[in-house]
Amino acid sequence: MAFNFQYGGQAVIEGVMMRGPSGRAVAVRLPGGGIAVDEKQVGSITKRYPFLKWPLLRGVVALLESLLIGIEALNYSASKALGEEEELSKTEIVLTIGFALALAVVLFVIVPTGAAHLLKNLFQSSLAQNLVEGVLRLVVFLLYVVLIGRLEDIKRVFQYHGAEHKVINAYEAGHELTVEKVQRFSTFHPRCGTSFLLIVLVLSIFLFASLGHQVLWWRITSRILLLPVLAGISYEALKLSARYAENFLCRLLITPGRWLQALTTGEPDDSQVEVAISAFDAVLKESETQVQC
Repeated sequence: MAFNFQYGGQAVIEGVMMRGPSGRAVAVRLPGGGIAVDEKQVGSITKRYPFLKWPLLRGVVALLESLLIGIEALNYSASKALGEEEELSKTEIVLTIGFALALAVVLFVIVPTGAAHLLKNLFQSSLAQNLVEGVLRLVVFLLYVVLIGRLEDIKRVFQYHGAEHKVINAYEAGHELTVEKVQRFSTFHPRCGTSFLLIVLVLSIFLFASLGHQVLWWRITSRILLLPVLAGISYEALKLSARYAENFLCRLLITPGRWLQALTTGEPDDSQVEVAISAFDAVLKESETQVQC
């Protein structure tokens, strides 16, 4: 079945956010057992500046817009799931994103790059040093995922992540979205952001390995400056692998992402799938209304 739009989503606190062509919906399980659904129109800067849809550029734009929408959805879900009325202001959301990006730079750029620099005496060639750096970056990321996955609250988020994937898989297979039928589908999805992150990490090994010998401050700076380039290339690789999933080379690209998704998704229970279906139904109805208009 062919689709004009590829729906996506994100697990949030006790719920799921689903994104449609012009809107998003967040469904959250309330403390009393009901489901709260919040629908909101979301636009894209690419409509105003079409050149941002060009290959490589569109990946960077999609990543930044997803961050903004994702943090806002997490903010809403936290207020509903915890029974709080107050949400973060726009300034606080921006500061939260800034902190998250800074933490990511420290963990996945500065730490592995600095560690590889300390080990430079063991690896004489610049190629070997850069390869070691890439492997360390991958190890740090995997350790991070494994450690946070041991937290009970994160385990539930990972289950909602699995519910999100099951619903989208069922829809793309043309099935009716009932809890019973959705539960038959896999928690793996080739367009998952987790797979995107792994592609970023793997491609960074090859990209940074080509830069040759560098002093420490420039090694760190160059990695940060090249992050948009790396994100753009990785986005195109993810889209290509999802479009040609049966191709042998694309299957090789997808397989590590499947392994990693085993860490970031969990088997959801029926109540979690019900929440994911509620979010997807909301964006589906919204997109159908847009088409009729």
